[in-house]
This record gives sequence, structure tokens and C-alpha cells, in this order.
Amino acid sequence: MSTATTEFLATGRRKTAVSRIRLSEGAGDSTVNGRPMEEYFPTDLLQNQALLPLVTAELKDGMHFRASVAGGGVSAQSVAIAHSVARALLKFNPELRSVLKKAGHLTRDPRERERKKPGRPGARKRFQFSKR
Repeated sequence: MSTATTEFLATGRRKTAVSRIRLSEGAGDSTVNGRPMEEYFPTDLLQNQALLPLVTAELKDGMHFRASVAGGGVSAQSVAIAHSVARALLKFNPELRSVLKKAGHLTRDPRERERKKPGRPGARKRFQFSKR
């Protein structure tokens, strides 16, 4: 009989990136889309950004996660993972709410890409004006 591990599910978002994670206790390598996080996020900045809520809660060595992320770029994906990790930590221990909220990990970044307008080359850019 296998030992039952408790997993905490959560969803996080940033721009068009959506992350779904399964957070569980124990030391282990975190994976993103079935690959080790170090392989999926090539830079230390992106890796640290994804693990920031665990560092804030001082649980980096005691927790690991399996993340499924889609949409957006790698930067938005790492922030989406951080958002979902923070929400899963809240399910794991509701007493962490004040710490995570104060650090800003529970707030979803509402900024989105502005749509392109008709008659213009971009959202705000205009074609070059020629007086003559």
C-alpha cells in the first residue's frame, strides 16, 4: 500500500498565461510541464520568481510542486506559477495569509495587453504624418 500524500491544487494567472499546480510536502524537484524547473526556466531570475512565495513563507525546502502552464511567454508563466503557488500555500496553511498578502503574492496582476485599433499600426501608434 502506498502512502497517501496530500496535494493542494491551485490556479494562477498573468496576462494570457494560466498555471495549474499540485503542491505537496516533501523535498523534491519541482517540475513544469513534465520537465525539471531548471530546464524549463533557463535563467535564475525566472526560477526565483516562480519560487518567491515559498521563500517568503520559508518553506522552500519543505515543499515541491508539479505545474502545468500554458499561454503567454516564459516571464508571464513564471509569475503565473508564483501566483498559483501562493494560493496553494493558503490552502496548505491559512495562517500564512497575512505574510503572503503583505508581500503581494496573492494579488493577481490585472495588466493585460491593449488591443490593436483599426486604422492604426498598433494599439496607440499612428502612421507617420506627412504635411505635404
